[in-house]
Amino acid sequence: MILQISSGQGPAECELGVAKLAEYILRRDPKAKILDRSIGSHRNIYRSVKIETTAELSHLIGSVLWVCKSPYCPAHERKNWFLDVSLCQSADFTVFDAEKIRYETVKSRGKGGQHVNKTESAVRATYLPTGDTVLCMEERSQYLNKQRAAALLRERADEANRQNAAAQKDRDWRRHTQLVRGDAVAVFEGMAFRPVK
Repeated sequence: MILQISSGQGPAECELGVAKLAEYILRRDPKAKILDRSIGSHRNIYRSVKIETTAELSHLIGSVLWVCKSPYCPAHERKNWFLDVSLCQSADFTVFDAEKIRYETVKSRGKGGQHVNKTESAVRATYLPTGDTVLCMEERSQYLNKQRAAALLRERADEANRQNAAAQKDRDWRRHTQLVRGDAVAVFEGMAFRPVK
């Protein structure tokens, strides 16, 4: 599962809570890895952290309360700091497979003299998983047009992957504003970040 821990738009204490909760998860699952993080306002703290883990941590999804006196403003009376933990989806990526291209040859149109009118050197290529189609007739050689068509289809698949990744990142980022302060699903306390049963 991929979890995003967010401080919402909370102060530095919430950002410190994000770092501590990330450390807590990494201690529980040594195979967990940090996929992404947004640096906080102080050293070694984060506005958000995205973690991939195999541990069962669905009990943390929602609002998490950290009860601790502020290490940044010791005179501050507030001791309750809220974090948001949300389950993230991974972006849909197309692994391009050139074996799934269907080629059709057609006669070229336009410039090129008698050669293009007599031979089927143009190529229409369709990438079967997505239905994307390109027509290449710039080259006089059918082989070169096939190569060009495959390259164009690969570029389209790569662009779709970039757009999907950007859209997923945007959806994850929008979760930062959805932090609910209160109704905590889990509570931790102190600088040692101990879970409260």
